[in-house]
Amino acid sequence: MKHLPTLILAAGAIAWPGLAAAQTAWDMPTPYPEGNFHEKNIAQFVDEVNEAAGDAVEITVHNNQSLIKHPDIKNSVRDGIVPIGELLVSRLSNEDPIFGVDSVPFLATSYEEAKKLYDAQKPAMEEALGKEGLKLLFSVPWPPQGLYTKEGVAKMGDLQGKTFRAYNKSTEELAKAAGMTPTQIEASDIPTAFSTGRVEAMMTSPSTGVDSKAWDFLSNYYTMNAWLPRNMVIVNESAFEALPQEAQDAIMKAAGEAETRGWQASEEETKRTTDLLKENGIKVEEPSDDLKSGFQKIGETLTEAWKTEAGEAGAKIIEAYQGS
Repeated sequence: MKHLPTLILAAGAIAWPGLAAAQTAWDMPTPYPEGNFHEKNIAQFVDEVNEAAGDAVEITVHNNQSLIKHPDIKNSVRDGIVPIGELLVSRLSNEDPIFGVDSVPFLATSYEEAKKLYDAQKPAMEEALGKEGLKLLFSVPWPPQGLYTKEGVAKMGDLQGKTFRAYNKSTEELAKAAGMTPTQIEASDIPTAFSTGRVEAMMTSPSTGVDSKAWDFLSNYYTMNAWLPRNMVIVNESAFEALPQEAQDAIMKAAGEAETRGWQASEEETKRTTDLLKENGIKVEEPSDDLKSGFQKIGETLTEAWKTEAGEAGAKIIEAYQGS
């Protein structure tokens, strides 16, 4: 039992004298809007838990950073301010490099490769989270990342000096290696950042492009298939272990189903949202050979840098991934 919740009500432990058991209310912050495919998957997960757990626990989702901002979700779950939450895995790469391997450019560029990388990474993730009193419930990838620009880009040199939307350490390093200036921008702030000129390019999924209505502020999308970053849902171990066994079982069963369903939904989302970008006037095309080779070279450099930073733990992940 680690990191007992500091706010008992927030963590959901509600008890009254004379009652054998009372419903536990859990608030769950997420970073993305309600219509996003991750949030639809989470909504189904929550519905299944609430139904199966009966009066033991009831989870209420708070989408789009409405309860807690994305950068604060992990620590809020750890500290017991909320018992459960969703976040981008690689947001934690500054704390431990093992969380950043799914966002190393061109290391895993398909769903099959991304699943192998997740399987290799998962034990290290669970160990690192466990040290902070956190438990991994499930993890689901975004569609492959592509390059969005306000103007057409034919070669790497066309990106020199542009401002670039970053959302983790890996995207910051990618921007710098390509001669761009990174600026940390949350997904919910993308339209404003582009419209006000704070950024001119970004590398993200077609899903995020649709969520942010990218056609309102940029014109080009290049299908780089650079990497498939993942979100994860985590829970405070103390809050989880305080639930009756049947409620714990319900959560784990629903989590397993959400992970399987989420991976399938991500693949479907790739085609759906790429088609929507086209339908709304964005020019969707394959990158030029110069762009492709330029970013692949950057990816090779960043992979080696990640291996060095991650040390023995990173070497084990890469060995397991490449041997799978």
